[in-house]
Amino acid sequence: MTNVEKKLLDMGLSVPEAPKPVAAYVPGIKVGEFIYTSGQIPLVNGELKYEGKVGSDISIEKGYEAARVCALNCLGVIKGLIGDLDNIEQVIKVVGFVNSAPGFNRQPQVINGASELIGKIFGEKGAHARSAVGVNELPLDSVCEVEMIVRVKLPLL
Repeated sequence: MTNVEKKLLDMGLSVPEAPKPVAAYVPGIKVGEFIYTSGQIPLVNGELKYEGKVGSDISIEKGYEAARVCALNCLGVIKGLIGDLDNIEQVIKVVGFVNSAPGFNRQPQVINGASELIGKIFGEKGAHARSAVGVNELPLDSVCEVEMIVRVKLPLL
């Protein structure tokens, strides 16, 4: 078991297999020492766990939980590409989209679910740039969507 996966297990979490895409794209791609994930929605075992608009249908707290699930799904994509999450040198950027009710402007608090989890898992290597954007719709009426860019060790053995 890797150090990253042990930390997650200690938190009562695990890295899922990369979710299957819901359209015509790949879940992630490795270019040199960088991995770019596609946007991940809060799918758990292939089912959408959180749906609706934050600020009307769902609370900020539930949105925060949804963003955590999205981050775990991003890690599942990365693990599928490199095999071992301990090979992550730095989380570079997290981009989060929040399905927002009219007038809702607390997207950063929702996407903190992803950012804070990444920080707990990776420590200093998890310090990242970030965008948290409010949108009026997301695929499948998902509460949020998160994508990541990470730098990995080279060469991967």
